[in-house]
Amino acid sequence: MRNWILLFAALPIAAQDMAAILARLEKLEAENRDLKQEVKQLRDLVEGKPSVPERLEIAERRVEEQASTKVEAASKFPITLTGMALFQAFYNTKGANGLDVPTQAAATPGRAAAGASVRQSVIGLRYDGPTAFLGGKISGSMFMDFWDGNTEGAAPPFRVRTADFTIDWKSRSVSAGLMRPLISPHDPSSMAYIGISPLTSSGNLWRWQPQVRFEQRAGLFKAQAALMQTAEDSTGAPANLLNNRRRPGLELRGVAAKSFSNDRSVEIGVGGHFSESRVGAQKLPSRILSLDWLTTPVSRVTLSGLFFKGENVHHLGALRQSFRVAANGFVTNVHSTGGWAQLSLAATSRLTFNTFAGIHDDRDSDLNRGQNGRNRNGGANVMYRMAPNVVLTFEGIQIRSHFVGVANRRMNRYDLSIAYLF
Repeated sequence: MRNWILLFAALPIAAQDMAAILARLEKLEAENRDLKQEVKQLRDLVEGKPSVPERLEIAERRVEEQASTKVEAASKFPITLTGMALFQAFYNTKGANGLDVPTQAAATPGRAAAGASVRQSVIGLRYDGPTAFLGGKISGSMFMDFWDGNTEGAAPPFRVRTADFTIDWKSRSVSAGLMRPLISPHDPSSMAYIGISPLTSSGNLWRWQPQVRFEQRAGLFKAQAALMQTAEDSTGAPANLLNNRRRPGLELRGVAAKSFSNDRSVEIGVGGHFSESRVGAQKLPSRILSLDWLTTPVSRVTLSGLFFKGENVHHLGALRQSFRVAANGFVTNVHSTGGWAQLSLAATSRLTFNTFAGIHDDRDSDLNRGQNGRNRNGGANVMYRMAPNVVLTFEGIQIRSHFVGVANRRMNRYDLSIAYLF
């Protein structure tokens, strides 16, 4: 009996001790939770992760940006706004004869030129529509810039660069618009030459012209054809002899392409251009054969280029001297050979090195004394991606021009560019 009395007397004391122990455990657990939260905040601070309120603020900001940047056509289908804001600072030696973006070394060197500009910035619109028209997918684009010639202020500052409307089926496509020549599909990599393509007058046939294209695909091969409009503006003939400057032309190209892995591929194209120029009462044929390539033989290394041979080639963006007018008024074609090549090395995900060279060589016997018989251009650049959409580029090039029976001239260009891609 006595033992039961002692047991009941000790129960209140044990209950008090148990309550104290539970309270202490709860306090320890609360302190442990606080300590874990402090450790997490310190870890997030070290790793650069924003806090929950900061993440919410960032998310709200992104939603606001999406709402403000959304572009919608009147047809209710989305249009993507794209392009590049480009700032450039440049220096050209005396051989540029005062031009901002020269393509030849001047026969009379004149003065050097230096300056800064944003007029090679590009604004573009892209459209991808739903499946339509016999099961084909419709897409389109238009790109514009503020280029106004080789000297700032020479012409109205806003123009259309390229535009296309395309319908794609499983094995074929049809396109119409303002595009570069079918037989010259690639460009060297440069931020210094955007208003006109790099290596203009030195082997790159690039001039954008209205055309309609058809492409048929079969396995590794593609067959392409384009009906285009050419523009006659050769300096080899007086303007009053250039009748019907806009003439039709036909281009054909066959392509073989194969991908060996995610980082190795090869594409080779063979093409031809056929058109006719009218100079006075004479008809002058334009015939060009071409070979182009784009290959990645090993990871991070890309080779690209073009070779062409033909006559009367100026209307594709070459040297503007396709004709020679003799003393008796008879007009003859100028025969040309040229091309370009580029080696591109992606050293890292941010750093790329490009080196390129090109030549346009006209047959001297087809030219008058003092005309540019051979124009060469070579250069290199380094492109550093400072951020996912910001690219810093330094470029240097040298242009050498041979004037028949007169002199050889050269000029250097140095360009520092920063581009914001959007």
